[in-house]
This record gives sequence, structure tokens and C-alpha cells, in this order.
Amino acid sequence: MSENKMNGKKIPILDLKPQYESLKKEIDEAVIKVMASTSFIMGPDVKAFEEEAGKYIGSKHVIGVNSGTDALIIGLRAMGIGEGDEVITSPFTFFATAESISLVSAKPVFVDVEEESMNINCNLIEEKITSKTKAIMPVHLFGRPADMSKINSIAKKHNLKVIEDCAQSIGSKIDGKLTGSFGDVGAFSFFPSKNLGAYGDGGMITTDDDTIADTARMLRVHGSKKKYYNEILGYNSRLDTIQAAILRVKLPHLDNCNKERRRVAKTYNRYLEGVNNVIAPRVEEGYVFHQYTIRITNGKRYDLHNYLQEKGISTMIYYEVPIDKLPVYNGQYPECPVSNKLAGEVISLPIWPELEEETIKYIAENIKEFLK
Repeated sequence: MSENKMNGKKIPILDLKPQYESLKKEIDEAVIKVMASTSFIMGPDVKAFEEEAGKYIGSKHVIGVNSGTDALIIGLRAMGIGEGDEVITSPFTFFATAESISLVSAKPVFVDVEEESMNINCNLIEEKITSKTKAIMPVHLFGRPADMSKINSIAKKHNLKVIEDCAQSIGSKIDGKLTGSFGDVGAFSFFPSKNLGAYGDGGMITTDDDTIADTARMLRVHGSKKKYYNEILGYNSRLDTIQAAILRVKLPHLDNCNKERRRVAKTYNRYLEGVNNVIAPRVEEGYVFHQYTIRITNGKRYDLHNYLQEKGISTMIYYEVPIDKLPVYNGQYPECPVSNKLAGEVISLPIWPELEEETIKYIAENIKEFLK
């Protein structure tokens, strides 16, 4: 397919316009309703969304907060994680995962990832457990669930808490059970690019533990249960009412959006099958493909990125510097060789639920042309 067949159109890494257009009437009405109510902070849509999200995830408590990062920070503090504690996590993910641990004065301990899943390698966790270890924070990277059965088994054996980083995995499942319902806490992001995205920042915490939930609710409003009666040091971290109203409109469509993302992934895989130096992700039922990420194994990942950019095709590279190699942590940790290898190979291709087969084919044909 030539560029002419794409009419010279540039292909973004993500296009949010088709979803908005399909839900425009409902979203606009929901926003206008909040504006007319003038109930902008902790309005009724926040509580309604928390209840609806709780039913969807299968969690007793949902606490809306203002970002996925705050969901991690507040989740950790609500579990009692703090100074002198260690939390085991992955080095191959977004910085906020480890940052949240450091910001509660605990220490992130990095366990290398599996090459195929890119998630934390459960076989390496126990060797990193010490007397200071208090929790494990698995990341469901790119929407692919980590092995929560093994992680929970290890946590139970060593009396550790589990906080799931679900920023990229809302709607993903393991044997019919959704991520965010396996650990003591689940932390979600509603950043606009997420599978369930707001039109600004937003996040939520899930838990079945009454004490954790009560503490998290206090922490999001300056450490108080009763207004102007502050019991602990907290944060100003409330889910915005307008964002909650938008999320309420979008939540019932999430499963179908995730189904369409798997369709896109399957289509990519079909067109990329047999292409030299490309390793494509395996499509599994519980994998919701927040990103469609392939590996380029001939050392020409950046060259491919530049080539596709010239063809009007946007790509992203997550995460070219693993967290343990970032300036803030560099030199403090032993090598994570698999994480380092993946950092030099991965490239994410355009994906959104409405992405058409013609566009996918065009992208794949350009990858084939470059790698032939």
C-alpha cells in the first residue's frame, strides 16, 4: 500500500477523537449537568462512579483520587508502608511506580522481568526478600496481567502486602477475575491515554480492606474524616467531579473497547507474522493492550522509529531507560539484564479501539519494507 492510499494522512500513536464522537452527546450532557449543579468537588458523580467501578472490578471499596501516582502513594501509606521499609517491584515500567515507593520514604527493590511477558519475574522475587520487605508491587505492563497467583502465594508465605499497579490494565483478567482485585490494594490511572481515560488527570484505589479504605479516604482529603479535624498528614487528592461524570459515561463501554484493542493486536500479528527480527506480543483473552508493543531484535529499533516517522506513522518507545538506570537511582542497584535488553528493543505501534485494518496493514507493510 502506497502513501497515496493513506492520502498523506499522518497516523498518531493514539486517536481519542473517534471515541469522543461516538459518545459526544452523553459526555457533553454529563459535563453540562455537573456545571449546572456547581457541585465541582466530591459531587454525587464521584460517589456514583466509585460504586459503579467497585461493581465492575469486584472490589468492596473504591476511592477516587486525582491521579494514578497518588493512588500508588496513598495506597502504600494506607497499608502502613513507610520509612525503612522495602517494596519489591519492576524496573521496566513508568517512573511513578518506584517514585511512589520513595515518596513514602520506603525503598524500591527491583526484580528483573520476564523476557516474554515483560512483567516481574516471580521466580526471582524470593531472593530479594529481606527482614525489611513489607510489600510487593507488581505492574500489569501494557495491559498484560502479571502472574498474581504466584505473587500472592509468595506474599502469603512471607506475610507481605500486595499493591497492584493497574495504571495500564483496567479490564484485564486472570481466569475471569479482574486486575485490581487480587492484591490488598489496586492503583489505577485515568490519564487520557489509558483504556478508561478521563479528560484530565484522575485515578482510583481499590481494596476489600475496611481499614485501608478508611485511611485512604482520610489521606485524600488532608488526613481528615471530619472537615477541619485533621488526624494525620494527608493530601489534596480528590477525583474531580467532571472527570467522574465522564468516566461514568465511558465505563459501560470499556469491555467492548478492550475487545477491539485485542482485535487490533490480532490484526497486527497477522500482518507481521514471519517478519524477520520482529517479536510480536501473544494475544491472550485477559490482555487488554494498553499498548501494542513489539521487539526489534536486530539493533535497528531507532532506525525503524525514524523510518516510520518519515512515513507519517507515530511510534513510542517505552521505556528506553529502565527505572533503576534513571539518574535518581542510577548506581544504587545490581543489573537487571532482561530489563536492559528489552529497553533496547521495544517499540509501541499506534493502537486505539477504532483503528481500521487498512491503517494497520499500511503500518505493517512499512515495517516489512524497512526490515526486509
